[in-house]
This record gives sequence, structure tokens and C-alpha cells, in this order.
Amino acid sequence: MTPTAAQQRIEDLSRQIEYHNRRYYLDAEPEISDRTYDECHQELIDLEQAFPQFLSPHSPTQRVGGAPLDGFETVTHLQRMMSLDNTYSEEEISTFYNRLLKNLEVKKLPVIIEPKIDGVAVSVIYRNGMLERAATRGDGRSGDDITQNIRTIESLPLRLPKDAPQSFELRGEVYMPREGFDTMNEQRLKDGEQSFANPRNATAGTLKQLDPRVAAHRPLDLIFHGAGWLGDDVDLPSQNAFYELLDQAGLRKGELIWKTDNLDGLLGAIRELDQKRHDLDYETDGAVVKVDDRALQEQLGATSKSPRWAIAFKYQAEQAETRVLSIEIQVGRTGALTPVANLEPVHVSGTTVSRATLHNEEEVERKDVREGDVVIIEKAGEIIPAVVEVKYDQRKGNEKPFEMPTSCPTCDTAVERDPVQVAVRCPNPKCPDKVKRRLRHYAARGAMDIQGLGSASVEQLVEAKLATQISDLYQLDASKLGGLERMGSKSIENLLVGIEASKKQPAWRMLFGLGILHVGSTSSQSLLDHFGSMDAIMKASLEELEAVNDVGTVVAKSLQDYFQAPDGSEELERLRAAGLPFAPNSTAAQADAGPTSDALAETTWVITGTLSQPRDHFAQLIKQHGGKVTGSVSAKTSFLLAGEKAGSKMAKAEKLGVSVLNEEDFLAKLAE
Repeated sequence: MTPTAAQQRIEDLSRQIEYHNRRYYLDAEPEISDRTYDECHQELIDLEQAFPQFLSPHSPTQRVGGAPLDGFETVTHLQRMMSLDNTYSEEEISTFYNRLLKNLEVKKLPVIIEPKIDGVAVSVIYRNGMLERAATRGDGRSGDDITQNIRTIESLPLRLPKDAPQSFELRGEVYMPREGFDTMNEQRLKDGEQSFANPRNATAGTLKQLDPRVAAHRPLDLIFHGAGWLGDDVDLPSQNAFYELLDQAGLRKGELIWKTDNLDGLLGAIRELDQKRHDLDYETDGAVVKVDDRALQEQLGATSKSPRWAIAFKYQAEQAETRVLSIEIQVGRTGALTPVANLEPVHVSGTTVSRATLHNEEEVERKDVREGDVVIIEKAGEIIPAVVEVKYDQRKGNEKPFEMPTSCPTCDTAVERDPVQVAVRCPNPKCPDKVKRRLRHYAARGAMDIQGLGSASVEQLVEAKLATQISDLYQLDASKLGGLERMGSKSIENLLVGIEASKKQPAWRMLFGLGILHVGSTSSQSLLDHFGSMDAIMKASLEELEAVNDVGTVVAKSLQDYFQAPDGSEELERLRAAGLPFAPNSTAAQADAGPTSDALAETTWVITGTLSQPRDHFAQLIKQHGGKVTGSVSAKTSFLLAGEKAGSKMAKAEKLGVSVLNEEDFLAKLAE
């Protein structure tokens, strides 16, 4: 292919991929299969490698572009980014609207009402159709240049359609979808990492990452709500016209938008949003009311801080007052010490709350939470119990300040501070609490799926010193288990069968089940796919490990530390001797070899609800027949396999028109 032809093909492919991204992420109406999309993407990568002179920073292949930054550059906004005045009462909303009528000398005034997304405010500039820059709000006049991290958001086009306006600055909110946040937090806990307190904190922390590869692996999204600087080719007479611009440019807008020209309609929209906002895929903490006509916006002007033509109505989160009875330390499977507040039981958002995580030492010190304090709690994101305020004025002087222990509360080993994370860890591999949580993780469905090895069994095994490490499970027999309480002959048989069956699990499950710090299920699968065996992974250099997809410097270093430490290497040899999968030709490795048929080729599945077998059983069946399994429903999902209590994924599938199959239908489809 000539350079001229290659340049044209690269341009055509880039346009095609941006178009199909829009059809998928914004319209939820994909026109091509995943395989065809991936083929286009791979062809573009190949051409850019063959003709690097035509590689553009705006290419769809450059979603994760550039090396980690030394720090963020401060940039000046083209127009000042202002914050909104807040109100918490309908009476104040009425006063605001009537003041607008008076100042403009009108009897009716069209206003727009939309959700106030609880995310991070950003400014995004497109110039000549290309994404030029993104920045945080900062002090309103200048903010941090976060372009590298914003570029990783899949729904955000790096170049605009040719038929759309080409140069403008927009204001929006970066957020994490609820489902993506929950999935990410579950994975972090499985990997022995601290969970994020709420989606907003997770979003803010992600945008501060100097390495864009971290942002690329987190579920960020972006919704636009206003305009700043406008190029000569843009005319926006109203907020409604702004929404039309977003549609033309393939940019996301909010799902719920009301327009009304009277106070009753305004108040009605605020109340309706309060009822519907819980069904949105993002956290909202209020409603934004703004004058629709942009000329009137300019006429009304602004104060030194906020526009006079807009206001935020904040919904009241359900809170409750209670007292901190004590602060205790939980030891996780990786040794992380997490402070937890034990509370006087109190009813919040439909449940009785008696405990609340304090996340880490830094969070406790920032809020100065003490034993004996009267505190205000709420369900952060209406899911996680959180201490949001300490009533310092109610202190009596005998409250006990929190101090992170210098030794593990379980085994009395001196703790160590994590050099990477805000975490304090117990380094003792035989710490009983670490062993219990490590065994539970190893036996969990997502790992080795050992039937019969639940929390109660683990507790007994550790207390009886029958299991001080994972490999001890494979030394158990009926005579050893017979002395345990509530362990009858049938329970013993089931447990031993479950342990023996785990030897046939794929090798990546064993790697994940080991509970190595930072090593999750995705990176475990990528490592086994890349190297083919545990032995090859163990022999790999740091550079070779870092070269694997989903494995960065931190994961690679953690793996190497585990393999080189005596405790890790000896444990692996004991597992090898017990018959666990290590070599490429092992039973488990053969099970992972690939699809046995193409009956489900080019289909993408999501599994939800309670089925007759663990979900992994069905996921393996789908993969064996050429299908692909993902964790969340989207426009690319072909089928939802739904059991009982399917929940929100069922609702989303129905909304997107995704085919829903029950277990019987699924098995019938395979039989065909």
C-alpha cells in the first residue's frame, strides 16, 4: 500500500470507528458486530504501526496515550467556570423564580430543569473538530490539564463528525456509573485494596492519576450541561439549542430534562426528578434550574461567584444521629488494617445501621472521629453507611482519639506502611485473620469455587490450626475433619469432594485465588493467556510481566515479590505437589485452551440472578461455544441469561431491547 493510500485508509477507519462509537455509546443502536468493530480497530493499529508518520493523537487507538506525567500543568479557562448557588427549600426556589420574572419584567419565563450530577466539573475544548484540551474547574479561572485522563473515556469522541460545529468549549460532569463503581469496588476488595467511599471520590481520585492507564481501567463517563467559549461556526440562542449541538457532535447529555414556563411546572419537575433520579445510572444530589434563553442569561449576569440565571436545588439525604461506641480494626486478606466504627444502632434509608467503615487512617484523622463522638451518618450513595459529620460541639472531653495500632490486633506483629497506597498492613503470612480471609477468597466462586468451604468452615479450620495456609486444604482428610463441631459425615464428604474438584479449575483461578496483592481476576486471566503456564509467569522478568495487558508496574512488582519471597515460593511448591494446575498440558490448562464450537460466536452475554449452578459454570459454557461474557449490560450485549432476582440488569436489558433468556431457554439454544 502506498503512503497516500495508507493515509486515506487511516482517515476513513478513524471516522468509521468514531461513528460506530457514537452508535454504541450514545444511541445504543450498534450497526456492526463486536468482531467487525474489533477487526476495523486492529486494521487501524496495523496501518499506524506500518506508517507511523500518519499516527494522530486523535486516533481512536490513542485512548490511552502518552507516558505517566510528572505532574499536572495548570491552564487558564477560556471563560470563567462559575459555581451555582444552592438552595434546599421549595420556598427559596419560588423566590428565585419570582425574582427572575421581576428583573426581566415578564409574566412567564421558560426554564430548563435537569439533574445535578454528583461528579467532578470539567471543561472540554474542541478546535477544528479535534479534542484539544480538558481541565478541572480549579478556582474557576484556572485548573489542572487532565486531557490524558479524559481521553480514556470511551463515550467521548476524539474528533467530531464533519457535519457538526467544529470549535467550542463545553462544561460537563465526569462521573462513575453506579454499576461500574460497584463492580470496581468489589474487585478492589477481592484484590486486597481499599474500596472507594463513593463514586464521586473515586472519580476525583481517578482524574488525579498521573498515569492515564489507571484511568483507562476505571469506568468513567461524561455528561455535558453547558457551554463556554463558542467558535464562529456555533450559534446557541438557547439551552435547547445547546442540547441539539450535543446531538450533532455525538456528545452525551442528561437523560431527564424538563422545560417549563411557570412556577408550578418548575416545582413539579423538581419533585418528579426526586422520584426518578434513583433509577439513573449516576449519583445525583439535586436539580439544576437555568433560564433557557442565552440572551436573557447575559442580561441577568452574575455575582462574583455564581450566575444569577441558574440555581441548584439540593435534595435532602436521609441522615441520622448516633454515637460511636468504639473503633475497631479489621484485618483483610492482604493484611490491610481498616478502621470500622461500631455505632449505636440507628435506622437510615430503610435499614438499621450499627457499623460504618472509616476507610483508612487518613480519613479518620481528617474527620477527627473519636470513640464516644456523636456523629451524623447517611448511606453514601444510598448504599454504604458513612460518617459524614462529627458533632464537635457535643463533645464532653472524654472522647478517645483514634490511633492506628503499631502492631496487628490479631497476631501482634509490627505493622508496615504501604509505600504506594494509604494503607497499613500486617506482614505476617500466618496472621489468623489474614489466613481466614485468604481462605475465603481462595474458595470463593470467582476463584476456586470450593463447595462446602464457607465462612463457618474456614473459621473452624483456622481455630483448630488445621489450615494456616492455602496448601493445608489439600492435606485434609476425614479423620482430621471429624473432630470439628457441626461437621457431620455428609459435610465432611462434600468439603473433601469440593477441595478435590478445585484441582481441575483453570490455572488463572488458582493465581487469582492466591490473593496476591493487586492481582485481580482480569490480570490473572491475561497473564495465563500470555504466558501459558504458572511456571512461565514465575520465571518472567519484571519487564516481561509489565508488557502483559492489564498488568502494570505495581501488579508486576507485587507478583515478583510474591514469587521471590520464601513463603510464596514454598506455598507454590506445596500446591504443585498437591496436584494443582501449573504446566501448560495440565487438565485445567486444557480446559482453558479455547472454544470447542462456534455455536455462540459473535455473541456477547451477561449473566445475572440465581441459577441452578454458579454463574461461572454458565460463563464457561458460553466461552466453550465461542461466546463472550461481560459484567454489565450495554448496547453491545446480545443476550442476558437471567435467573431469579435478576434485578437492575434485567431492567436495563429490557430498556435496550436485549434478548433475555432463562436457564431453560439457554440450554435449549445450546442444544440447537
